[in-house]
Amino acid sequence: MSIQTVGIIGAGTMGNGIAQACAVSGVNVVMVDISEAAVAKGVATISSSLDRLIKKEKITEDDKAAALARVKVSTSYDDLKDTQLVIEAATENFELKVKILKQVDALLDASVLIASNTSSISITKLAAVTTRADRFIGMHFFNPVPMMALVEIIRGLQTSDATHAAVHELSTRLGKTPITVKNAPGFVVNRILVPMINEAFFVLAEGLATAKDIDAGMVLGCNQPIGPLALADMIGLDVCLAVMEVYLNEYGDSKYRPCPLLKEMVAAGQLGRKTGRGVYVY
Repeated sequence: MSIQTVGIIGAGTMGNGIAQACAVSGVNVVMVDISEAAVAKGVATISSSLDRLIKKEKITEDDKAAALARVKVSTSYDDLKDTQLVIEAATENFELKVKILKQVDALLDASVLIASNTSSISITKLAAVTTRADRFIGMHFFNPVPMMALVEIIRGLQTSDATHAAVHELSTRLGKTPITVKNAPGFVVNRILVPMINEAFFVLAEGLATAKDIDAGMVLGCNQPIGPLALADMIGLDVCLAVMEVYLNEYGDSKYRPCPLLKEMVAAGQLGRKTGRGVYVY
């Protein structure tokens, strides 16, 4: 099947980013959120993001107008009925996602595919709450969506080959590079990334080098755009800790033990950029 219209649930950072990626690639979008204010804010974010691309001479004013014309907004799930794929991009909360998915599943035609943009929740578990587990898949976009080339396509135990093929084709059409991943905690990128960040905290706690020198080592020695400790501050130390605790719980392997320094800093409320202080002071 060829996907021409995509429904997106959630007009926040990820939702509006996915909507923009679709719209500039010629795919029609129906972006739904709980209030008029939320969808208006989502469209305003897309508009200002497109303005930045105009300034960089990546697109024209006509391109912007055409992209915005492809974005329809709504506060009702009923408006998702004419889509071929619905992407759920709500807050990372299992109970909330289940509630949304059950409501949408009951409304949509049996042929419509559903994807979740979750970064950590089991696709197999989410698929099981719907009546279309074979037509359910994970599409993990990375922030900021318009700039980041990667999409992790996560196959639940029940995901069909046809569903995977349709979503893979769409991802390519959006100018993204998809990688296919089996369902497991952290998928691929975060499974590797967050334990690396945790290890950087162990190195810091052991006093092997200063935070600045640890980050400089990884930037200059491994060609990373940002050091792991600075990245932890961007992500949020509380998020990093929560992810490590999920890995430890799900895999039962002591290599996923969160660094005591990371736990201590979270307990102190030093969560990174969002609190003005983490490894670094902002």
